Amino acid sequence: MYNQSNEKVLDAEQWKQEAQAIIGDVRDHVRDIVVCDSPALRSNNRAIHLNLTTLEGLEFCVRLSPQGFSIVGNRHNCTDNAKNDSEDDDGEYYETIYSLLNVISPQYRNSFGNSLLDRLQRLSESQR
Repeated sequence: MYNQSNEKVLDAEQWKQEAQAIIGDVRDHVRDIVVCDSPALRSNNRAIHLNLTTLEGLEFCVRLSPQGFSIVGNRHNCTDNAKNDSEDDDGEYYETIYSLLNVISPQYRNSFGNSLLDRLQRLSESQR
């Protein structure tokens, strides 16, 4: 299903599935990441919100919408940074969770890079 801007639109359940995949991808490189449990920030057909704690201990509320990932709050279950409570504000968007984390968390970069090096090392050893 696509909206008028030809962006793929997910329903609330599909957003939850997308969020779970994202959580699985980055959980080893953040302190914590979960779907927001605030009733005001429930998943709908336009967006889902994630509570993210970086390895540095910084808390964020992140909105995932068809536009991408955006930081909407500097604490969990909070959208203080959003100009309004819709995904149409003109805040900064990131195409992937990795690009967002790369900007806000130096320790994410280190953790992810070390993980890649470890996997490459294991692959190299298995090829011998």
